[in-house]
Amino acid sequence: MNYVPDQTDNSAATIAAIRQIIETGKLPADGRLPTERELAAELGCGRRSIRRALDALEAEGLIWRKQGKGTFAGQPPDPKGALAAEIAPQADPVVVMEARICIEPALAELCALRATGEDVQRLRKLAQRASHPIDADTAELWDGALHRAIARIAGNPVMLTAFAILDEVRVGSEWQAKRHRARTPETMTLYDTQHQQIVDAIEKRDGKAAFDAMRQHLEALLTNLRTSLEETPK
Repeated sequence: MNYVPDQTDNSAATIAAIRQIIETGKLPADGRLPTERELAAELGCGRRSIRRALDALEAEGLIWRKQGKGTFAGQPPDPKGALAAEIAPQADPVVVMEARICIEPALAELCALRATGEDVQRLRKLAQRASHPIDADTAELWDGALHRAIARIAGNPVMLTAFAILDEVRVGSEWQAKRHRARTPETMTLYDTQHQQIVDAIEKRDGKAAFDAMRQHLEALLTNLRTSLEETPK
């Protein structure tokens, strides 16, 4: 499948904007979010981008919906996002991937030790959504949602802050374009298998296996990214 990045409808950026709305206390006391139409108007993006972002936030467990009542914030986002936004422009994707290899395997290990049965079910759903993207936007959206969920379940606020700094780079259109160029049907199949291995290890409460599976996954991502950048005309 040929994934074509849509620079005008970036759901990952929309997620970041909705997180900012929640974080800055712009919601009423009951935590109800504006309607999709209102969010689209406020953020200057399409309804499709809003729906995708809300779907991912709900799957992560950060918002919940009630028929006829609306969408509500389920828990606050990481408050260190402003620091992440400051540092992100100084880092390129390869540097970020190198740092992810240092941090995310340890987060996966902690996640294996602390995840509840409900957490594992949520990770399964996220991995499944990540395995069937319809375009580049959803590929990035659900892959990011899975990795963020693992980091949050790990339950270490210091490491989560470091992860948030790295994750911020994923929002940028330049990062997404570079990631898109590194995707092929073969790599997508590999990443799907690796995601399943990570979740399997977490479900078994096998911290070492989760650490190793995450490291192998990120090393594959880095290798493919470097190859793609080398092949891109200057």
